[in-house]
Amino acid sequence: MPTGVPPRAPSRPAEVVATLRRLGVTPSRGLGQSFLVVPFIADAEAALVGTRPGEPILEIGGGLGVLTEALLRRGLGPLTVVEKDRRLAQHLASTFGDAIEVVRGDALEVPLPEVRAVAGNLPFSVGTPILERLWSLRVPRIVALLQKEVADRLAAGPGSKVYGRLSIWGALYGSVELFRVVPSAAFHPPPAVDGRLVVHEARAGALPVPSVPRFEAILHALFSARRKQLGNLLPRVVPPGARAEDVALRAGWPDDWAVRRPETLPPESFFRLAAALGEPPFAR
Repeated sequence: MPTGVPPRAPSRPAEVVATLRRLGVTPSRGLGQSFLVVPFIADAEAALVGTRPGEPILEIGGGLGVLTEALLRRGLGPLTVVEKDRRLAQHLASTFGDAIEVVRGDALEVPLPEVRAVAGNLPFSVGTPILERLWSLRVPRIVALLQKEVADRLAAGPGSKVYGRLSIWGALYGSVELFRVVPSAAFHPPPAVDGRLVVHEARAGALPVPSVPRFEAILHALFSARRKQLGNLLPRVVPPGARAEDVALRAGWPDDWAVRRPETLPPESFFRLAAALGEPPFAR
């Protein structure tokens, strides 16, 4: 990887506006195009990546390159950058040259390289499905700037008003840590909501459920009517001929499970439920 100081990406408001105008890019709310105009946020994000030089990393949504520059300044990489917008992809390639590899395409669709870490200012509109794709690939470390509401849901614990399927899904694949809130004024154009930096560290070893698609179906059934008690919800996922009480016992659920709501149980309770349903005589 080439050494030296990387080119400086436009990051301050006037520079960002001028560069976008030169490239003929009008930020699209549909694509979630908002560009950082506070450079130290990109520096803070790059500092969280935590890889060693020589370990491959991936950036999603390179934009004008403010995070790309911060990653290169720390000597991280080799670095691959995915960017959906053709004009921005060309800008990144011409700005950083062979210091990076640019992949033009949608991060939800293009093949992604095997890397030690992923960093990215994820479009707020598709941040969750991008995360879910990265989790399914078992990326060891993900550093993401997400919509604050999504970040808070991701890190929520049982009993929280925002705890739910996403919280459990993130816990299935690893652990989450929240970092600084990024106000909407730190972007151009400013989105309608604030963002937040999040780090997801992948779970070591096998996942604690026998089937990920089955587990997804279980969560959907139990959280689709979250105000109902589990005594009414659990029979929806129990095979015909089996008793919900027996499944709950095998899953190690608390004695009062039937009068509880799903958001009161920790992720491990749902992992044990999936394991119980995956064993005879409950397995389909």
